[in-house]
Amino acid sequence: MEITKETIIGDVLDYDRETAQFFFEIGMHCLGCPASRGESIEDACMVHGTDADELVKKLNDFLASK
Repeated sequence: MEITKETIIGDVLDYDRETAQFFFEIGMHCLGCPASRGESIEDACMVHGTDADELVKKLNDFLASK
């Protein structure tokens, strides 16, 4: 899976649940909420005041290392 800023958070979590740690690290603790699972990474990062590009890189690096 190649993750972009437009990727939906729920799709990332469904692909690999271990990715939740990266969302938790930046304060996204609402991953079980239906609304948050339907948000893009970019939208969620904007709400949480974090860098979407940095999160996308971490997620892609993590998945590539498996």
